[in-house]
Amino acid sequence: MSDISFPIKGSCQCGGVTYELLSAPLKVLACHCVQCQKLSTSAFSITAVVLASELVFHGAMADWSRTCDSGNLSSAKFCPTCGNRIYHVNPAEPNNIKLKASNLDDTRVLNPSAHIWVSEKQDWFQLPEGVPTAEKGA
Repeated sequence: MSDISFPIKGSCQCGGVTYELLSAPLKVLACHCVQCQKLSTSAFSITAVVLASELVFHGAMADWSRTCDSGNLSSAKFCPTCGNRIYHVNPAEPNNIKLKASNLDDTRVLNPSAHIWVSEKQDWFQLPEGVPTAEKGA
């Protein structure tokens, strides 16, 4: 990631929510759980774990929460106009933002360092060799 310049801008589809990622993510995860498949309408969802202090958001966001299999609360923030998910946060850990970073202008930072919840992955998806995996959460 040495040739990537920060901050990197991101936005929802309609542009009503914009943000800047000020530094590289702590980690990037590809989550294969059924809930992330529903969220992404694909085989998995990519999440960049970042410190809240490394993000600057602009625009109003709506929220929705659910209890995860772990028992933790996942609060989702999204654009109220186009519905694009922007991030998740566990209210018990407000400093760790789970950015749905596929809406960054430069997505080169999104190379997953691990694949999680592979116990629920789509059968047809082949996990890349050499990347750590977890049957359930990280």
